[in-house]
Amino acid sequence: MSNPAPLTDRTALLRHRARAARDPALFLQEAAREEVQDRLFVVNRTFTAPAVVTGFPQIWESALPGAKIVADDEVLALDEGAHDLVVHAMALHWANDPVGQLVQCRRALSADGLLLALCFGGETLHELRAALGQAEVEVTGGLSPRIAPMGEIRDLGALLQRAGLALPVADSFTLTASYDSALHLMRDLRAMGETNALTGRLRHPTRRGVMLRAVELYADAFAGSDGRVPASFEIVTLTGWAPDESQQKPLRPGSAAQRLADALNTAETPLKD
Repeated sequence: MSNPAPLTDRTALLRHRARAARDPALFLQEAAREEVQDRLFVVNRTFTAPAVVTGFPQIWESALPGAKIVADDEVLALDEGAHDLVVHAMALHWANDPVGQLVQCRRALSADGLLLALCFGGETLHELRAALGQAEVEVTGGLSPRIAPMGEIRDLGALLQRAGLALPVADSFTLTASYDSALHLMRDLRAMGETNALTGRLRHPTRRGVMLRAVELYADAFAGSDGRVPASFEIVTLTGWAPDESQQKPLRPGSAAQRLADALNTAETPLKD
């Protein structure tokens, strides 16, 4: 049996990032960096051996002093047990093996080390996804892969447990940018290095009619009173710790010393069989 083609064309992805570096628009990468710094500020711990996995090292060079910065390659250049903090920064949505990426991060952590993984969630670019899909169906009668599939927060949180991380938590926030039109949004996506790098993408330019219809549909469905259109970017943060005996453990079922009804000062009503 032949192996299925990978979801992401890594050669195209790296080409897109190199093009973006010449005239970048990396405000989402910067927002992720600020989110990490805010979270670390409230963690009662000093991290002395951090590492960052990223496709945009220039964003992180001064963010975590002394951090080892590595590319989000299929095999991460991280030594086992060498880091007390690993940040996987805004690249997991392009990974062909996201669980494998998190497993490698866990192995790179020392005992009770912290992983922070940030990536785009399923609500990202839902406006553009809808407009492009409808436009292509109307104009060509077909549908092609245009925007990378992005996980829902519940599914992304489950990856932490699959990767063997303890105390897993997943949460998200949404940033909304405003553009003159969908074409201006797509221009910004090029400057972010986030244009279509799917292996199954069309290998020829999109028909002009599709693009013009998508712009029209986008404006009709989402434009505000000022005529500008929004673009949603959901950023999911996954938090997990390398297992360690010092960490809190859940109590065994039935081991509680007090009844919940007593704590709430209410009567307990038994359920019928």
